Amino acid sequence: MSTQPLLSYYGDDLTGSTDVMEALASQGVETVLFLRVPDADLLARFSTAKAFGLAGTSRSETPEWMETHLREAFVWLKSLSADLCHYKVCSTFDSSPAIGNIGRAIEIGRDVFGEQVVPLIVGAPQIRRYTAFGHLFAAYRGENFRIDRHPVMSRHPVTPMDEADLAIHLSRQTALTTALVDIAALRNDADAATDAAYDSGKAIVLFDVDAPDTQKQAGHQLWRKRLHGGQFVCGSSGVEYALVPEWSIQGLTGGQQSFAAPGPVDRLAVVSGSVSPTTERQIRHAIDNGFDGVQIDPLVLSSTDAEAEIARGVAAGLKSLAAGRSVVLYTALGSQTDRGAAIGFEDGSRHRLGQNLGRILYQLVTGAGLSRAVIAGGDTSSHALGQLNVQALTLRLPLPQTPGSPLCVAHSADPQIDGMEVALKGGQVGNDDYFSMIRAGNPA
Repeated sequence: MSTQPLLSYYGDDLTGSTDVMEALASQGVETVLFLRVPDADLLARFSTAKAFGLAGTSRSETPEWMETHLREAFVWLKSLSADLCHYKVCSTFDSSPAIGNIGRAIEIGRDVFGEQVVPLIVGAPQIRRYTAFGHLFAAYRGENFRIDRHPVMSRHPVTPMDEADLAIHLSRQTALTTALVDIAALRNDADAATDAAYDSGKAIVLFDVDAPDTQKQAGHQLWRKRLHGGQFVCGSSGVEYALVPEWSIQGLTGGQQSFAAPGPVDRLAVVSGSVSPTTERQIRHAIDNGFDGVQIDPLVLSSTDAEAEIARGVAAGLKSLAAGRSVVLYTALGSQTDRGAAIGFEDGSRHRLGQNLGRILYQLVTGAGLSRAVIAGGDTSSHALGQLNVQALTLRLPLPQTPGSPLCVAHSADPQIDGMEVALKGGQVGNDDYFSMIRAGNPA
């Protein structure tokens, strides 16, 4: 690489990883997201980038998995010598001691980067996530909820959020303690409050972010307190949203970028493993607007004997596409049809669900010659995209009205996939017309 990057990051799922890429690239920070640690030749193709991401799956993994795979990822990210290395977590912070343990990830990061204070930023008003006095709030259908009272996240099928105080939530996952720089301190004497928090002897420093002014101040403190040799930081894409104004002041970014809309495609394929009510509305809207719907049995698809179900989904999808129609293949229509409780963690069933949706999508894309596709569901996206022979992603079109779900360009050694446009959407992300909007290729 010709210049030192500003930032490297590991995304705990794929949609979260593209969320970071969108936040950076749309503001003039050239960013590439790798699906696995690249070799020297692939890395050299993106030598002008100022931010390098590595998409992972740790949100749905155990602490034992993290110890091996996350440690290896952090070692590679450290080798890039970026000013900051960000462990990116979901903005709803859903995690548990057994699955997606954020505390354990921070412990591993501190071990790789040195026993340093780890700043933590979760609030991101751009995606309607807010932290105030250490408590997390998130929007749902135009209304803001404390995360432990959120209609969806408090009932998440795998990692329900039953605690809004992030320090308490983390204390269930790690013995590391957390200091807080709250909104009042950020609006008063932020430098002094930050210095005191860093000197408190606590390993984690949480910065509140509830509005543009506290976000800007949190970014200033994060950059001011960075360590020579690489600062490890944890948080949502709120980290990047906070840093960009500071980088702009320092003349380190290219400023807000303009992107030409790619325009419509005649057919679009969508696969969804999400059980979110948000995705349910999007699927129903799509079916009401020219998409064919194909329901896939999640229990069969996650089993070791899924070939017949995969073949059925491929045949149905190709039939719709051959007729000139778009298609959405889904494993659930909202939480009322969620059968996730019957799918285990220990035997890899949940991973197989996403992987097999990816196998279906690959056959639809290559069999019908599609140039654009969508994967819905954070965990689903992480495992599904790996089946499409994608090596890296770059930003094609940010979607300001639904941030965190951009249209990307796939880079691959497979000529049938290289250059394909793909959108990766978390369960809670997007307006009801999201799939139709991606097909139209024009967010206006």
